[in-house]
Amino acid sequence: MTGAERREQLIHIGRALFAEKGFDGTSVEEIAAHAKVSKPVVYEHFGGKEGIYAVVIDREMQRLLSLVTQALSASHSLVKLERAALALLQYIEESSEGFRILVRDSHAASGTGTFGSLLSDIASQVEDVLADEFVERGYDPKLAPMYAQMLVGMVALTGQWWLDVRKPSREEVAAHLVNLCWNGLTSLDPNPRLTSASRGLVLAPGLVPEMPGKELSDKELKELGKQRERELKEQEKLRRELDKQREREAKELERQRERELKEQEKAQRELDKQRERETKEHEKLQRELEKQREREQREQERLRALEARQAELEARLADVEPQ
Repeated sequence: MTGAERREQLIHIGRALFAEKGFDGTSVEEIAAHAKVSKPVVYEHFGGKEGIYAVVIDREMQRLLSLVTQALSASHSLVKLERAALALLQYIEESSEGFRILVRDSHAASGTGTFGSLLSDIASQVEDVLADEFVERGYDPKLAPMYAQMLVGMVALTGQWWLDVRKPSREEVAAHLVNLCWNGLTSLDPNPRLTSASRGLVLAPGLVPEMPGKELSDKELKELGKQRERELKEQEKLRRELDKQREREAKELERQRERELKEQEKAQRELDKQRERETKEHEKLQRELEKQREREQREQERLRALEARQAELEARLADVEPQ
């Protein structure tokens, strides 16, 4: 076995043991025993289990980050969310050991960051997607980082749950995740507030929470519910108006494109006609040039014939001259 092959063998064995027992529960002796080598061989290649762990963590983080980055390259925001959720679930399905290692402890010895830092990297990419959506929908884009953390955290926790249960299917889980994320975002309140029943509430362990101010009556609670319902209806109305506005803009853009296309077609027809005229003119000139060449050729032939006739006459005259 070559040095590179031995190194990959130790990484593979270490990865399986780290997934099963964690970093602290795995020893160099176990890694060496599974590889059927002595401990010095492990130290020679990696300097200890920390070196193997660092390589494993780095590979898993790079693979997951690559899948999510590729998913977020889609053009539409909804498709980006769908593919990002599918990418995480695909990674969990195909690399269960790697995901267990990432979420179990991500030991500081890895030197390449923890699962939390990986989620932050993903959230920073999701943040760009949300910022564009927020601007388009009239929300404050400064809130995009917070919402990105919420979305990524929700997907990551769902992934940890699905790691063990594996039901329902990957695509079904992704569909429900996106359903919650997307439909929640489309009806997002641009200026959310807690109800008066919860504002100022401070909970203490083992104690009944004291409500700030007086307890709300049933009538007040009903009125609060009606107010919230009115707010939701107003948001829905605004959303429909925004959708109509987008539809009008899309139609206007389509009409503009049609006008531009017609102008391009008209210009192309004019250009084709111009080229046709130029071609005909060129062909006409070519024919005239050929005729001119033919005339010149006939003149040259006639001149040669005259010269030949003259030479013949001169020869005859020479023959009849007195000796």
